[in-house]
Amino acid sequence: MPKYFFTAKSQKGETYSDNREAKDEQDLARILRPEGYVLISAVKEGTKKKISPRSWQGLFAFGGVSLKDKMMLTRNLRVMISAGISIPRALKTLAEQSQNKKLKKILGEISERIIGGENFSDSLAFYPGAFSPLFCSMVKVGEESGTLEKNLDILAKQMERDHALKSKIQEAMMYPLVIILAMIGIGAMMLVMVVPKLAETFKELEAELPITTKIVIGLGTFLAEKWYLAIFFSMIFLLLVRAVLKTKKGKVVLDAILLRLPVVSIIVKKTNAAHTVRTLSSLIAAGVPLVRSLEIVSETLGNSFYKNAIAASLEKVKKGEKLSAALRPYQSLYPPTVIQMIEVGEETGETSGILEKLGDFFEDEVSQATKNLAAVVEPVLMLIIGGVVGFFAISMVQPMYSMLQEIK
Repeated sequence: MPKYFFTAKSQKGETYSDNREAKDEQDLARILRPEGYVLISAVKEGTKKKISPRSWQGLFAFGGVSLKDKMMLTRNLRVMISAGISIPRALKTLAEQSQNKKLKKILGEISERIIGGENFSDSLAFYPGAFSPLFCSMVKVGEESGTLEKNLDILAKQMERDHALKSKIQEAMMYPLVIILAMIGIGAMMLVMVVPKLAETFKELEAELPITTKIVIGLGTFLAEKWYLAIFFSMIFLLLVRAVLKTKKGKVVLDAILLRLPVVSIIVKKTNAAHTVRTLSSLIAAGVPLVRSLEIVSETLGNSFYKNAIAASLEKVKKGEKLSAALRPYQSLYPPTVIQMIEVGEETGETSGILEKLGDFFEDEVSQATKNLAAVVEPVLMLIIGGVVGFFAISMVQPMYSMLQEIK
């Protein structure tokens, strides 16, 4: 049988390197497993180690790996590790199965790095566009403590819940988006196809037009004759809005608006609360220290007000203050229930379990809030559409009515 030079981790996080005879890497992993070791990397005797050179390509070339892709990767990797397959071999297998070309290349390079002597977590951290600090930290703790399989399971469940929550919000927003796009499309068609013909009629009759009719005719004529400019200016406007929202001030303004909009603010607050407690629960359960857990939560939150609240609480926790006390000044963002439950967890030592149940509660609340959003948005959209149609109808009918009055 061939001899393998390997590196493994014990359940205490100790690194163990040696050589053993085995049929293949999978057989070696099975041999080491009863001894309490997880195979990290293995090189067959006579094979040279190759370390792919670091390049800035790893930092900038990769991204666009969807949450669903990472969810499937994590779930399958956990199963393969539990079956005794080494991490490099598991990653190569998953790379061959992946339909995402970017993820396929990333996994291949990570596998090479591990074979070359790097830790799994360090290799993941080289691709920040694909793997978040949450992902890397949970893997790192799993490597150090020998609980990689357990941490991958926690990570997979966390991503499944995040995916389910995002899907609910997207489904709730889909209806108003479709209605708005349809309204814009139909309005543009009316302005381009109907208004110019009515404008010609009014011109022939030399009718005196009210200001609203002149505005509608001017807009319709512009769209009919210079539609390309309308598209160009619309694209410029959208790009400018996007650029502004990417700035720090623009993001703060948008976040402030979202926190004050009726119905929408409820969804934003409960979504951020759910994400905070769920992520914190997963990190604590995986063995990540509280300070590092709060750092990761702060990095993963999208709303700047919640991000700043967690960052400020982190500084207080570093000075020895309890998390529940550190969060108390931010009850406008986090409901009193969150602070009270964290306080109970600190007293009982069951913070992770309590936060997990609290995460389930807030996710159910978000689901209910999205249903309420659809119920509120529908009549509001109908009023907006009715107002636009009414303005258009009055603008076109008013000159006709005036002409009829003059004829009489």
